[in-house]
Amino acid sequence: MTSACAADPFSRAMADREALIRLCLYALDRARSTGVAERLTEGLAQVGVQVLQPEGERFDPSRHEAGGTVPATDGELDGLVAETEVPGFTDGRQVLRPPVVTVYRAARGTPGGGPAGERGRP
Repeated sequence: MTSACAADPFSRAMADREALIRLCLYALDRARSTGVAERLTEGLAQVGVQVLQPEGERFDPSRHEAGGTVPATDGELDGLVAETEVPGFTDGRQVLRPPVVTVYRAARGTPGGGPAGERGRP
């Protein structure tokens, strides 16, 4: 242990917390058991880490990562998150990982679709 770590136990504790959160997220991504995944998610929530699953929200490239698109059966769905492929996580206000999402995309010729409906979305 360095003298800086010994002199500042709070900083060391925070660094340990961050390392444990990263390890839990790593384990969660690889969990094959629903029970294990649920327990890891519950444990993360107990220390303030929240899951981001933005189904139904408007796609926002500053908060979401587009993994793909699916056809929208209704023009009103255009640009909304259809499903979360990989959940994201926040720790307080800090985004640890943005969610990877599938976004509804209106077909050309439908309201909200085509060149006028693209508006920089996936």
